[in-house]
Amino acid sequence: MKRGHALHRHLAGAVAARIGDEMSGPALMLAGFALTGSAADAASLLAALTSAAAVGGPLLGVLLDRADRPGRLLAGALLLYAAGLGATLLALGRSPLALTLLIAVVTGLLGPAVSGGWTAQVPRVVPDGDRLPRANALDAMTFSAASLAGPALAGGLAEVAGAPTAVGVAVLLIAAALPAAWLVPARPARARAAGPASVLGDLVAGVRVILARRALARATLTSTVSCTAQGVLLACIPLLGERAMGGAGRGALLLSCAAVAALAAGAVLARLPRAVAPDTVLWASALVQCAALTLASWGEPAPLVVAALVLGVGEGPQLAALFAVRHREAPEHLRSQIFTTGASLKITGFALGAAVGGPLATWSLSGTVALAAGVALLAAVAFFAVPPPTGEAPGGGAAPR
Repeated sequence: MKRGHALHRHLAGAVAARIGDEMSGPALMLAGFALTGSAADAASLLAALTSAAAVGGPLLGVLLDRADRPGRLLAGALLLYAAGLGATLLALGRSPLALTLLIAVVTGLLGPAVSGGWTAQVPRVVPDGDRLPRANALDAMTFSAASLAGPALAGGLAEVAGAPTAVGVAVLLIAAALPAAWLVPARPARARAAGPASVLGDLVAGVRVILARRALARATLTSTVSCTAQGVLLACIPLLGERAMGGAGRGALLLSCAAVAALAAGAVLARLPRAVAPDTVLWASALVQCAALTLASWGEPAPLVVAALVLGVGEGPQLAALFAVRHREAPEHLRSQIFTTGASLKITGFALGAAVGGPLATWSLSGTVALAAGVALLAAVAFFAVPPPTGEAPGGGAAPR
């Protein structure tokens, strides 16, 4: 019973932190758009917030793997992340844009704490291996729930009370997750790593594992490229809302439509966590996202809503499959680093997509959404670019005998 309560508390904290995180990006982008009137500047603010994850994530993961009480370190990272978002909001419109972007970059160093840093602690909260697949699927659902509530809250609050209020609520939600993070169980003494003694040594060891384990390498590559496509799309959201939905803030509601479908697909997967090999789900879901983005490139209201729903059907299962592969392949003493490094790569891919998509969207909105579809197709192709592990069929799962 205590373990069940611990999982519920952990999931509740994840929902709060991730809703705040999902709110922060659209809210800051809407605030930048409202103050500057430039989609490119708004996208630059989002890109600045996410671009530093490539540096911050691996380092945070190493520190979590080495900490006797990783929950306390995770709570401290969340606190600093929330404070950085607040500082970015205070600087926006009051300081030069370059300074605001710098604050956002520094804040982004801690962004992986909400994603990979939190998910890496699930086996510590649910040590029973038989219960881990379901807990993993439920954890993935918290991302979908946050993707549903976060953009809707960001867009709704921006319409009613202004984008700065939306950013402030995001900060409060991230702070509300601190108690759940603080209470993550301590690392047993027997689980301490006997590997490299230095932080640099641990960083190198983690990267080697990602590159050497083929299943982990292709899952990381496919998910990163998929996230790049999502970044391109998000940069288009204000203009899609303005031109097709009647208001820039309403564009964020399309993300909530995608999250509804992702949450429903995740619920099915949570009931049948072993129905399809996670490796297969990774590339198949990328093709689903490609089809959805192709439909979205029409730019009409009805196709946009349908495309958002189809997009969610691809995104939700892909995330759960990615977590399953990471839990399966990551060594215990490097688990946090594997998760935060993977999250950092995804966030960086997302930032790259947003940075490219922002300027292109002002030139050709439909062409930029079509570009996102092409990147999603590339994600599916990338899966097969990495040879499968010995004994596994090319598309994922066991090879026929």
